[in-house]
Amino acid sequence: MNRQQTIWSAVGAAGAAVTGLAVGAAARKSKQIAAERRRLAAQLTGGAIPGEQPPGEQISVIADDGLRLSCEEIAPLDGGEPDLTVVLVHGFALDRRTWHFQRRTFAELPGGGDAPRVRQVLYDLRSHGRSERGPRESCTIEQLGRDLEAVLRTLVPDGPIVLIGHSMGGMTVMALAEQFPRLFEERIVGVGLVSTSAGEVGSAGLPKALLSRRNPLTRGVGLLARVQPTLVETGRRLLGDVIWAITRSFAYGDRNVAPWLVDLVDSMISANAVDALTDFVDTVNSHDRIAALPALAGCEVLVAAGDADRVIPFSHAERIAAELPDATLVRFPGVGHMPMLEQPAAMDEALLDLLRRSARRIGGPSRPGVLRRLRRRA
Repeated sequence: MNRQQTIWSAVGAAGAAVTGLAVGAAARKSKQIAAERRRLAAQLTGGAIPGEQPPGEQISVIADDGLRLSCEEIAPLDGGEPDLTVVLVHGFALDRRTWHFQRRTFAELPGGGDAPRVRQVLYDLRSHGRSERGPRESCTIEQLGRDLEAVLRTLVPDGPIVLIGHSMGGMTVMALAEQFPRLFEERIVGVGLVSTSAGEVGSAGLPKALLSRRNPLTRGVGLLARVQPTLVETGRRLLGDVIWAITRSFAYGDRNVAPWLVDLVDSMISANAVDALTDFVDTVNSHDRIAALPALAGCEVLVAAGDADRVIPFSHAERIAAELPDATLVRFPGVGHMPMLEQPAAMDEALLDLLRRSARRIGGPSRPGVLRRLRRRA
């Protein structure tokens, strides 16, 4: 057995032992959490339920490296001509179900003075949701920016655009601005940055060690998932209730949030392979795009976050807003990392304000290219 084989064998054996200990230690805690989930569900039976979603058309877009991205288009429910296209970009470990409430709100917009009528484009990031898994070397925010450009080029070839990105989705929008600044001069009239950061993600929020490139736990979990994926996924299922409680703690500020909302986030995370997620740790940790923010200055910008966010603290939103003094900064008191799910009415209000402001820019003196494209469509 050569040295590399010995290392892999040792990692596998150690991982199996650690996983076994963790499962055993968590069994008692799991029963306690399961009881709490049942208690919450009983208390909140009269609360919000998922409800019917507006129909969407499933479409695939091919990225510049040949990878297939799963996308969805949602037309206005009244069948009218949209005033602009809203592109929604979800965050790390999630998928396009992140925008559960917003997709209905946007589909029902009537147009006119109340709010512009919009067409929606949603998609799953590479290695997330229904999109194909990319090779590890392609799991970078730079590549996510190029993927977003491919989505725009394929599905939104003309007309004005509003981009809304959550968490790593916001970082993806910044990467697009870094690589394709002319889009923000000619096509993109509005940008929403939700619970995201322009840099130094590993310095605050989650304990620094968890996001650090040198973190042995993150490295070890990713390595073990590649060596013994069945073992890791089995442990993940056995620790389901514990993981559910961790998800609630980091996704939401309100511990009494409706259990189905925690289930939704938990199901999105669980749908992604562990090693596919750890492929992105380096790029999130090293993300630094403060220098790209000026490209957004010609757009209407919303920066929104909860002040109880344990993943990306509110101070990161304040930093972005300081770089974009004309941006609207919205703070959600007591809300965690998922304001679009935890406080959908407040989030929708902020987003609708962004859409109204963006619609007023269409065809203005600083946007002649947008006006020409709209006239071509008429």
